[in-house]
Amino acid sequence: MKIVSGLFDSHQEASRAVDALRDAGIASDDISIVGPDGDTDASAAAEGAGIGAAVGGVGGLLAGLGAFAIPGIGPVIGAGWLATTLAGMAAGGIAGGLVGSLTDAGVDDRDAHVYAEGIKRGGTMVVARVDEAQAEPAEAILGRHGRVDIQSRRSEYEATGWNAFDDTDDVDPLDRPRVFDPIVTPPIPR
Repeated sequence: MKIVSGLFDSHQEASRAVDALRDAGIASDDISIVGPDGDTDASAAAEGAGIGAAVGGVGGLLAGLGAFAIPGIGPVIGAGWLATTLAGMAAGGIAGGLVGSLTDAGVDDRDAHVYAEGIKRGGTMVVARVDEAQAEPAEAILGRHGRVDIQSRRSEYEATGWNAFDDTDDVDPLDRPRVFDPIVTPPIPR
């Protein structure tokens, strides 16, 4: 098996890529999609659909739809084998995270860091396990559906001082779900 992967700037592009991979004969069990929980990119917000809609848009073809948190990224929603692995790691408190899971699956380490950072910044990732004969057609499918050029994206990130994804880096608190502390009223002096 070989891994093909792509980072997409919109959930809709990623969803269309998943549909096309499935139409090309790649088994649903071998396709995964992971993206931020909610509308974090302008194109998705403009079209009124988040990752849940994108995953739903693949016609329920992928198993394991779930919401979970990835260290350094925050809440995500995903489906497929990779999402199931990540959700299990998150639930069990197991270290390794997204970068480790991707490199264990066969994604180049430098690319895995860009994928993780891309998701942190609102992108959606599609990863598929394919037979060697399916690799080139699958790569072409991802390219036709808006896959980001990973080397160019790495260069863009590096131009801002970024070196690698840091899973200990806190996600912007404004992007996190809000948990309000109860208001503590001081005692009234008597």
